[in-house]
Amino acid sequence: MIIRHAQQEEMSKIIALYDQAKSYFRKMNIFQWQDGYPNEKTLLDDIIKEGSYVLVHNDEIIGSMYFAIEDDESYHEITNGRWLTDNPYSVIHRIVIDENFKGHSLASKMLDYCIEQSLNKNIHSIRIDTHKDNLSMQKFLIKNRFTLCGDITLKNGDPRIGFEKIIGRVKSL
Repeated sequence: MIIRHAQQEEMSKIIALYDQAKSYFRKMNIFQWQDGYPNEKTLLDDIIKEGSYVLVHNDEIIGSMYFAIEDDESYHEITNGRWLTDNPYSVIHRIVIDENFKGHSLASKMLDYCIEQSLNKNIHSIRIDTHKDNLSMQKFLIKNRFTLCGDITLKNGDPRIGFEKIIGRVKSL
């Protein structure tokens, strides 16, 4: 199993993974990714920015995510809490695993990759957000020692809850 940058010619498989997740959210009455997002343009932009990663097993793409060391505009304001650090951080967005491969800690493997890459760049914090009704993602984040920090608002106005994980020694707020 490897994690690597996604390629443009892999878009159809990547879109299929997100379509699976959208269907799951719809069945679970979670209003996340039900407005056309993430769409092909978003996912293509991720690839062009070299922030799109895929998890590959036996030459098959079974997971995808956006990962970057960048300042996320949506994280500038947080309410009902505060971030754990004020240091530079990595972000993870849109992490998804093929429904046929769930339950094998593959999202944790992707998280481990992000931690390793962050530490290699001397970044000691990772931030991520999710929908308030996405309890499975919240459970995953808490299991992986992320701290619920508060409420954020995405650029499109959608509310989310923000989590942060300290992955090394950093100056706390």
